[in-house]
Amino acid sequence: MGHVITIAQQKGGAGKTTLAVTLAVEFLQRGQRVALLDTDPQGSLGRWFMARRDRNRTEGLDFSTASAWGVSYECEKLRKTNDLVIVDTPPKVDADLRPALREADLVLIPVASSHVDLWAVDGMLDLIAREGRQAMIVLNRWKAGTRLAQDVASAAGDKARVATSRLGNRVVYAETLGLGLAATESARGATRGEVAALADEVAAALP
Repeated sequence: MGHVITIAQQKGGAGKTTLAVTLAVEFLQRGQRVALLDTDPQGSLGRWFMARRDRNRTEGLDFSTASAWGVSYECEKLRKTNDLVIVDTPPKVDADLRPALREADLVLIPVASSHVDLWAVDGMLDLIAREGRQAMIVLNRWKAGTRLAQDVASAAGDKARVATSRLGNRVVYAETLGLGLAATESARGATRGEVAALADEVAAALP
């Protein structure tokens, strides 16, 4: 049975879909079978998958959608045939999100270098704790060397486990998303290194 990673953050624009596709492609390239489950009515993850399908690059990658009540059923089905199921969720904290949290072996919370993003974490952590799941904050669009970034990283560490690896503030993440690709399929060097390091941390945190 595969593991389920749910990506959740009540603030919109925090980079949930970008994180989902970045990790999906990284684990795919490591030889794992990966399924994506889009529960966000906006459908950004689905659009990315269809763009990738147009490029004939979906081998080993599964995709499905579900509303809140269908998440448990889809996760149960997908984890039977995949090593990893990555669930993208809408930007909210309410009862509709609970099935996606309940199914998760690990919940990732992307936080950009902004106190506003960080303030949005509290309600999410409360909900995750009520479901008895473990959470990891992933610092996204990281601007190394800035005071704000350091302040956010320090404050985040007081709230939950924070991934040591951070995704930098690089245009390639946004550019490749619209092409049905992941940043690591276009960029080299630092981008590949930070994604690989984050994937290692995520894999180690899975039960």
